[in-house]
Amino acid sequence: MTAMRVSRRAVLQGAAGLTLALQLPLIGKARGAPPAKGGTFAPNAFVRVGADDTVTVLVKHIEFGQGPFTGLSTLVAEEMDADWAQMRAEHAPANVELYKNLAFGVQGTGGSTAIANSYMQMRQAGATARAMLVQAAAARWKVPAGEITIERGQLRHPSGKTGRFGEFAEAASGLPVPEKVALKNPSAFKLIGREGQALRKLDTAAKVNGTAEYTIDIRTPGMLTVVVARPPRFGAKLVRFDDSAARKVRGVVDVKQLSSGVAVYAEGMWPALKGREALSVEWDDSTAETRGSEAMIEEYRALAKKPGVVAGAHGDADAAFGDGAKIVEAEYIFPYLAHAPMEPLDGYLEWDGQTARARFGSQLQTLDHMTIAKVLGLEPGKVTVETLLGGGSFGRRAQGDAQLAVELAEAAKAIGPNRPVKLVWSREDDITGGYYRSIFVHRMKGAIKDGRITGWSNTVVGQSLAIGTPFEQFLVKDGIDATSVEGARELPYKVANFRCDLHTVESPVPVLWWRSVGHTHTGYAVECFIDRLLEEAGQDPVEGRLAMMADKPRLAGALRQVAKLADWSGSRPAEGRARGVAAVESFGSYVAQIAEVSMGDNGPRVHKVWCAIDSGVAVNPDVIRAQIEGGIGYGLGHVLYAEVALDGGQPVQRNFDTYRSLRIDEMPEIEVVIVPSTEAPTGVGEPGVPPIGPAVANAMARLGVGRPERLPMVRETA
Repeated sequence: MTAMRVSRRAVLQGAAGLTLALQLPLIGKARGAPPAKGGTFAPNAFVRVGADDTVTVLVKHIEFGQGPFTGLSTLVAEEMDADWAQMRAEHAPANVELYKNLAFGVQGTGGSTAIANSYMQMRQAGATARAMLVQAAAARWKVPAGEITIERGQLRHPSGKTGRFGEFAEAASGLPVPEKVALKNPSAFKLIGREGQALRKLDTAAKVNGTAEYTIDIRTPGMLTVVVARPPRFGAKLVRFDDSAARKVRGVVDVKQLSSGVAVYAEGMWPALKGREALSVEWDDSTAETRGSEAMIEEYRALAKKPGVVAGAHGDADAAFGDGAKIVEAEYIFPYLAHAPMEPLDGYLEWDGQTARARFGSQLQTLDHMTIAKVLGLEPGKVTVETLLGGGSFGRRAQGDAQLAVELAEAAKAIGPNRPVKLVWSREDDITGGYYRSIFVHRMKGAIKDGRITGWSNTVVGQSLAIGTPFEQFLVKDGIDATSVEGARELPYKVANFRCDLHTVESPVPVLWWRSVGHTHTGYAVECFIDRLLEEAGQDPVEGRLAMMADKPRLAGALRQVAKLADWSGSRPAEGRARGVAAVESFGSYVAQIAEVSMGDNGPRVHKVWCAIDSGVAVNPDVIRAQIEGGIGYGLGHVLYAEVALDGGQPVQRNFDTYRSLRIDEMPEIEVVIVPSTEAPTGVGEPGVPPIGPAVANAMARLGVGRPERLPMVRETA
């Protein structure tokens, strides 16, 4: 499909109506800018009010299903007192100075920060737009601005004068931007916190009727589709290739060498794939990963028996393991996991030798923008990156080495100017292409004395996500990658004697943050082990946790809410079923879950999940519930079935027939309660994932089959 293209630059420079480009506070530094000709200002966040009465929010975060189009537009609409039917959203262009993520300092999406970093910023944008429209109306009506009210996008004055936003857009564009605006008291919110069809998601209709454009949809005159033959083993190097047979495939236009492999250019996806199959390629495996997963895991297990670099400690854990205490030990093993979004990696790029325009689902726009410019030898100002909708990501589109951007730019450069290219990864490319959640091993040891947990140690072994990437300077300190031990280096439970240490291992297998990052394995290890220790101490899983959560009142509040929701202490599950509980703090949010499970011939069956989340102010409760439900389904499918196993360094799983996830008939009933809060909003895209695995495992223990110490729980795929 082809979408109508409108230049944002043209819109900003000359469109009719009010284009409000706010110079909002950057990280700890507020700046103001005088009005420019035509009512356009040096922007940081944008609100565009058109003469047609539409309010368009330019969203700096990629929309790949997690809801920023709706969430950020809600914040603007709330402060403007707009009618939700007026609201529109589109991706902002790549521009780090204007659209930086205030949590990162660069433009990008991740860590469940979209709403959290934009909450006040977008409210200020809406409030400023409102103030300017009111001022424009006051000048036209010759009345005091303080006498004008707005309800559902209509300005009113007691004299009976009324008008819509669009009527005052042009006049408002000539007004100075106020330096300070008053924000609503939360008690006056009409849209924030609202549920139901009255606040429907802004991107749903286009996705349903087929007008939404994804990278995979792009078709342009003269465009070539590109697929790349990459080494079958991670870290292997290209020696030579013979493309004579590939060039004979009808539709194949050219074959070029890239840094990542051999690119086949064709007039469509099918000839590109057939051409790649016809290539004869020789690889040098001397620097490649040639071990299998089992060998790697055994090496990790051996390393876990030795002390690593201390990531967090207090008290004297070693002393606690003496003194007549009962000692409990466990080991938890986690496999490589692929992200497997429904839309694999893809990107479109056109360049004429002087300028370039890229269009794709960019998750880290600043890094991708700078990378494309560098590869093509252009000044950044000569490169435009337009963010498109993404068909999922779960972290895959946020490569620290800008893998996709490098390959896309190299493919365009190799074929030469004026030949648009669309680079596409197939499903098999994606699942066998690496950038996995790392293999991790946790070796746990606990001490119990007089019915209390008195000691805890956790040795973690795994690859670093940050070392060797631009994020190393922010995430690695004293040899500790914070993402490897988040959720493990500090516990939500008071244990007098505690130690967590880390072994960081190396492998040519590229790894990347996966939905919920470190919490994907630390949440499982910590919540399974605390449950086991409480069981050994003769304590109830809920009450025992609560007794140790004095320093975590919000997590305790979520746990109490979910226990109440599931009637933990009152009702009993049906015969053959049991319930397990887990509580995890991640991305500033507090989530507790209870899973009701039975055992069948093919492993555990999850019938229902109760969940309580405290994520601060609930901007869009429907979006929060949807994200929690999606996180539970995503996490459950992976803990039950998913792994990428290496055999001689080569991935075994290649597509959804072997990289097994949850099927629709396996999705449990889910009931979610959102804990009321006045705290600032925090993450919801990822926090639903970590608790589901340990909740299921702890239910299995109550059924008498034990907590799985190696994932996936069901090793045989079907």
